[in-house]
Amino acid sequence: MLGRLNHVALAVPDLAAATAAYRDTLGAAQVSEPQALPEHGVNVVFVDVGNTKIELLEPLGEASPIAAFLEKNPSGGMHHVCYEVDDILAARDHLKASGARVLGDGNPKTGAHGKPVLFLHPKDFFGTLVELEQA
Repeated sequence: MLGRLNHVALAVPDLAAATAAYRDTLGAAQVSEPQALPEHGVNVVFVDVGNTKIELLEPLGEASPIAAFLEKNPSGGMHHVCYEVDDILAARDHLKASGARVLGDGNPKTGAHGKPVLFLHPKDFFGTLVELEQA
């Protein structure tokens, strides 16, 4: 079921500063333009590092889940990891049958890459929020 690591998401208090740090300080050659995702309450930038991506997340409004994360972690930090799955509905059904909790109403939403995504409760995965994205 579990496929390749699609991205590691970092919550950041300043998307422009984080983007500049990855591009200018770390030398990332492939950095996307910022993209607003109002349905998820975030602005995102993807940094392609060859074998995976780093997703930089900035809150889009005070109701954003990233805003709540940054209240607890003002400097930012790792927010979630995203794994690819071949069939997101089959993965969801398998996980639920195994006792894992799917966040929200259990139905996939469209993610930043235009593909269906689901999030799994961090308490079921050793304190790590897990996103699944259909490949």
